[in-house]
Amino acid sequence: MALPIASIQLYTLAAEFSADMNASLDKLAGIGLRTVEAFDFVGRPTEIRAALDRAGLSSPTGHAPLLSDELWTPDGSIPTPANEVVFEAAAEIGMKTVIEPMVAADRWLTEDGVKDIAERLNAASEKAKEYGLSVGYHNHAQEFVASFDGQTAYERFLDLVDPSVVIELDLFWALAGQQDVVGLVEKLGDRLAAIHVKDGIAPASNPFAPDAPAFDSSSLDQRHAGEGDVPTIEAMQAATAVQYAVIEYDKAPGDVFEDIADSYDFLIEKGLAA
Repeated sequence: MALPIASIQLYTLAAEFSADMNASLDKLAGIGLRTVEAFDFVGRPTEIRAALDRAGLSSPTGHAPLLSDELWTPDGSIPTPANEVVFEAAAEIGMKTVIEPMVAADRWLTEDGVKDIAERLNAASEKAKEYGLSVGYHNHAQEFVASFDGQTAYERFLDLVDPSVVIELDLFWALAGQQDVVGLVEKLGDRLAAIHVKDGIAPASNPFAPDAPAFDSSSLDQRHAGEGDVPTIEAMQAATAVQYAVIEYDKAPGDVFEDIADSYDFLIEKGLAA
């Protein structure tokens, strides 16, 4: 397959991007990036599109909640708009795919919960087609807590969700969910369209388990790509149809732009992305 395009999830630099959108995008372009993955874009699509155009960047993918009244993150909740509003904003920015970034852990603990997630995402996929868009799903580790008849909740979700739904696999969070990351990439095959390139020291147990202590991003030990526990090279080489290699840090270990540049250089020098 052709090499995936290197990208960056803008959540990585949320504070810097909000403080100075143009300067942040200029720095990303200076690193060598041509694409980004937008986050929190629904309230400012015109501004973001203008800034992207100015920097010579595009955002073919973006993260926005599609299945919940609010988006829960380890660092707080964000109110969510209706899917139609999300899709209108995404189309204005020029996106191709809107990806659900996170569904709360308790909804993955029952078969009915997993079925509901899949059905809602399937319905969102149909609505997105009216805007010339597709939708996708991005994992954390909560999808790997429960099992049903020998299947993880994530595997059951994959059986239920429509093939039109794009899969974006976060390598670090899959490992935090105690998964065989390379085996999971192989199992996903051509369904896997994007990978979150994220590395670090994996927690000893799944931090999203019901009995796990509360945590937030500050507790994570994340590293530059290739410097942690994640088998990034092997996972990327096992992929068969990945279009985007999306760099992300939930907690950048140093200067965020230097950290992004380090992971970008890793992807390019190892021949894992273009």
